[in-house]
Amino acid sequence: MKQRPLGRTARQVSAIGLGTWQLGADWGAVSEEDATAVLAASADHGVTLFDTADVYGDGRSESIIGRFLAGRTDITVATKMGRRLAQEPGNYTPDNFRAWTDRSRRNLGVDTLDLVQLHCPPSAVIEDDETYEALDALVADGTIAAYGVSVETCAQALAAIARPNVTNVQIIFNPFRLKPLDEVLPAAETAGVAIFARVPLASGLLSGKYTASTTFAENDHRTYNRHGEAFDRGETFSGVDYQVGVDAAAELAVSLPEGVSLPAATLAWIASRPGVTSVIPGARNVRQATSNAEAAALLEGGFDVEAFDRLVREVYDRDLREAIHPLW
Repeated sequence: MKQRPLGRTARQVSAIGLGTWQLGADWGAVSEEDATAVLAASADHGVTLFDTADVYGDGRSESIIGRFLAGRTDITVATKMGRRLAQEPGNYTPDNFRAWTDRSRRNLGVDTLDLVQLHCPPSAVIEDDETYEALDALVADGTIAAYGVSVETCAQALAAIARPNVTNVQIIFNPFRLKPLDEVLPAAETAGVAIFARVPLASGLLSGKYTASTTFAENDHRTYNRHGEAFDRGETFSGVDYQVGVDAAAELAVSLPEGVSLPAATLAWIASRPGVTSVIPGARNVRQATSNAEAAALLEGGFDVEAFDRLVREVYDRDLREAIHPLW
């Protein structure tokens, strides 16, 4: 597993990490035993970045990670804060930052959080000097070691990258969402800011196994948020119409050589793009966690990632570009 610099910090993180939204049971039920097995399988395969948030299962994801990592220092935990209250600029205060990070420290069982990211805050928060003054104060007193921003749009990403102490930006990037290639990845690479590519498999659409008749659990956001009913629509299937995504995934899958799965090719392609530090797919079971981590082997050769890149761009330009909201 390739290890890459985490922005301006002295840390290294794996080219393929682990997203743990699923461990909060927001994608259907996942037992703590299964969640712990996912963490163990990922770590055993060289994953050194776990991405979580204080709202995943109302802290369940953080707490499970904390119990698993008790006494371990070989894995970086990137958590997020800011969605415990309405995403309104007035709620992003130093006192709330303190309360949120203190809660995450308790959940994770640590004195200092490795990395805290603002969890898709409003643009006004990303552009406000006081936001970074409050975060710098948390670094200064040892509450957090570093901070970053998870964003919805490329404009927000560029605003965060311009800040001198931002360690990373987390943004949706996958074959259905190519806009970050234009400005965000080059800007981050120039500034020395790490990029975490989230929703890399488009909520499972790029697993290649979904069809028009696939259904999801009632408590799975892929059932209840397809049109942005609960939160930003772009978080579910990357904002792509479900059937359009199914068809595009099928076209990408048939191009692959024998033995290379669509999710593995997708993760390797994302990880190979200049400017990307780590890809953070989720996993609900050991099989998925192992498969995700093993996709890193494609970065070592044996897979023509540039041929796949050409097809990705062709499919996007023909079928997806007009289907994506202009802000994404």
